Amino acid sequence: MLEIRPAALSEFSLLPELEAAADQAFGSLTPPLPYGNFPPPGTAVDYAGAFHIMVAGRPPVGFIRLEIVDGAAHLQQLAVSPDYERQGIGRALVAAAKAWAREAGFTSMTLITFKQVPFNAPFYARCGFTELRPEEYGQELAVLRTAEAAAGLDGMGARIAMKAVLPA
Repeated sequence: MLEIRPAALSEFSLLPELEAAADQAFGSLTPPLPYGNFPPPGTAVDYAGAFHIMVAGRPPVGFIRLEIVDGAAHLQQLAVSPDYERQGIGRALVAAAKAWAREAGFTSMTLITFKQVPFNAPFYARCGFTELRPEEYGQELAVLRTAEAAAGLDGMGARIAMKAVLPA
């Protein structure tokens, strides 16, 4: 397995291309999701401003971006290079991020994802996340969902918020 570690500042410039490449997996679905209509990948400056980013490999072949939403660690982005899909890298990144968040004092982690995409909600469910009902959203998570809908993501497929409890 590839080493999972905090991203180096010099690696932030590599992440936009990695994110864009990972989005191509949505085109392989039946029917394909129009990933070209997704919001553009983050920039190196965006990644530098993230709360925490972990990468897999040198140079990175996958990464996970964490933010803070409603006082919880929030999995904002998970991306794995198409050349390294289905090798457990995404699962290892999620596990490492959850462990890091626990050590940093967070008691839960949230995310927003496509409900029906096999490598989205079903994958995260296998990683210990459960679906949240809209009335369970915190104020900041609700704002993120509204922004996603405004960006057109809901028109591509059902979107849900999920949460994992991070036991001490």
